[in-house]
Amino acid sequence: MTDENALIDAALAGDEKALGKLLAGVQDRVFNLALRMLGTVPDAEDATQEVLVKACTRLSGFRRESAFSTWVFRIALNHLATYRKGLFAQRPVSFDVYGEDIASGRERDVPDLAGGADRSLLERELKVSCMHGMLQCLDVEGRSAFVLGTMFKMDSRAAADALGITPEAYRQRLSRARARMAEFLTTYCGVAGGPCRCARRVDYAIATHRIDPARPGFQALEELAEDAVEGRAAGAQPAAGAGARVPSAEARTDAMELLDDASGAFASLPRYRCPSDAAAFARSLVASDVFAQAVSE
Repeated sequence: MTDENALIDAALAGDEKALGKLLAGVQDRVFNLALRMLGTVPDAEDATQEVLVKACTRLSGFRRESAFSTWVFRIALNHLATYRKGLFAQRPVSFDVYGEDIASGRERDVPDLAGGADRSLLERELKVSCMHGMLQCLDVEGRSAFVLGTMFKMDSRAAADALGITPEAYRQRLSRARARMAEFLTTYCGVAGGPCRCARRVDYAIATHRIDPARPGFQALEELAEDAVEGRAAGAQPAAGAGARVPSAEARTDAMELLDDASGAFASLPRYRCPSDAAAFARSLVASDVFAQAVSE
């Protein structure tokens, strides 16, 4: 019996420590996926909790035909694709709206609103917030493909399997999403040569409540090493090195698409630790009637 199977059996028997270990192994990955798909820290936290509850209450039905993390990731993708409680679901955005706002030059009429706060920190907060906002301009199918391919660096087969589509359909979605994002970035955004600069828009972002100097959402999160999230991702492309296998033609195509695409700027966004405590969450869940009923079915 593998260590993972032993943890699953123990969790199903009501062992909160085992359940906590299972959740701790997946929650950062789920949180980062939710953050990219939903765009705000509070929404990502809420959705992560909901995904973990779904995983726990369905644990008795897990067939163990894949890794636990892969199974949870699929649950997360399905949940996030239909999530309607988030800020951007209630107040949709588009590339046209973003572009008009940048072209308007409204930031020139806003006074200094930073109030002595570290402007470099606010600039970083705005950059990360804005890039997550741009992701919301893609439709959910394009966003899912873009996030898996560009940010989680999953190969075509693994990403297609996670989304329940063919590799060919996945690559088409990814290509369209990357082209649309690259078009916007090169036309408007400074990260890809466009005219907009975060430093010039900090005060405007404060005035329009895009960022809050007193409560920075992204800068308050703990950053993770890149491989802490991507290294566990099913289908993540391995780094080249001594003894590395020669990549397939498909993997080489995936890599070239990433390198050639201006939207590859998103690949450098930080990965974050989920603010929630997996152990505490597991304790509360094991003590709940919902979990007891689910594992007894």
